[in-house]
Amino acid sequence: MSATIVDGKAIAAAVRAEVARDVAAMDRPPGLATILVGDDPASGIYVANKQKACREAGIEPIDHRPPAGATHAEVASLIAELNADPAVSGILLQLPVPPHLDGPALTALIDPAKDVDGLTPLSAGLLAQGRPGLRPCTPNGVLELLDRHGVELQGAEAVVVGRSILVGKPLAQLLLERNATVTLAHSRTADLQATCARADVLVAAVGVPRLLGAGHVKPGAAVIDVGMNRLEDGLAGDVDFHAVVERAGLLTPVPGGVGPMTIAMLLRNTVLAARASSVDATERSENPTGR
Repeated sequence: MSATIVDGKAIAAAVRAEVARDVAAMDRPPGLATILVGDDPASGIYVANKQKACREAGIEPIDHRPPAGATHAEVASLIAELNADPAVSGILLQLPVPPHLDGPALTALIDPAKDVDGLTPLSAGLLAQGRPGLRPCTPNGVLELLDRHGVELQGAEAVVVGRSILVGKPLAQLLLERNATVTLAHSRTADLQATCARADVLVAAVGVPRLLGAGHVKPGAAVIDVGMNRLEDGLAGDVDFHAVVERAGLLTPVPGGVGPMTIAMLLRNTVLAARASSVDATERSENPTGR
């Protein structure tokens, strides 16, 4: 048996086309504000890619680039201005910020209704409680890939390797919402191979190149590789692709698997935030006294 290889680029393109149709049907386009502090080259590329994707989907990119020496108060003031700006549907603070700034503290200042990265403490709390809110993009992208391939999550045993606040923890909660039985594994998990090998859905998000091999994979399992490790011979995931491809039922490549989904889900979150803001504005206009 050879695994079905997930085409993340094609699925991301489909999501982006859906977003473009949604934007075209709106009274006014959403606006996504990006904040890039300093001139880190890699971050500059990431922000440029996000802005390009916005333009292609009809979303208005709003670019803010404070200098590398900007103070915490200056960046915080900018975030406050964007929180209050009705033309801004979503706000994204590009990480990492320069070392003299506190990235998590600044991220926490973003209005949860505009937190299109889904990373503020309030957004994380809403997810933990199963309440509506904006969800982190990469974990949401993982679910999108599974859904588009018809992977049944209800009752499935899912193992997520990696406990970061960016991927592992929120993904575990999203899988729980879908009624999967979830194990959150990590570097100190005893007998990691045995833990992984019982999973119907196995997600690798630990940042160790080719950590998971054939012995970690249950025959026919859906294996999602979130890892993106730069090696001398190119990019590698957290899964040993060639060792696993004949054992898994579904497998994401690196690159071309989960990666393209992150920006696609960012665009979708921006539309969701704009819609929610429009509903709130309508409710306020219809009931200005709040009674």
